[in-house]
Amino acid sequence: MEQNKVDMFMMTNRDKFSVGDLMMVKQKLEELSDDKFMALQTLDLKSPTTLLIISILVGSLGIDRFLLGETGLGVAKLLTGGACGIWTIIDWFTVQDRTKKYNYRKFLEATMMF
Repeated sequence: MEQNKVDMFMMTNRDKFSVGDLMMVKQKLEELSDDKFMALQTLDLKSPTTLLIISILVGSLGIDRFLLGETGLGVAKLLTGGACGIWTIIDWFTVQDRTKKYNYRKFLEATMMF
């Protein structure tokens, strides 16, 4: 793929992946053809900052867990009130890393389909 498209994707989405995963993302992008790159741009990557705000505001309802595809944990968090607030506070500190891992997994799944 053209280097300018790779650079554009990296600049647009660099905050959605962890620093350690960025090299692998760039390598995978360089291996893709141009038509597959267009399909890759339609991925719905989550913003770690947005998930942090959601976690702070309605984290005790498990919304952050539901958005990351963790339905079982979301239901458990909803029913326990965020385990009386303790689980909610822990999630405030871990939600950004979990969001970046979620995005990376989603990216890898999308590149494997091609």
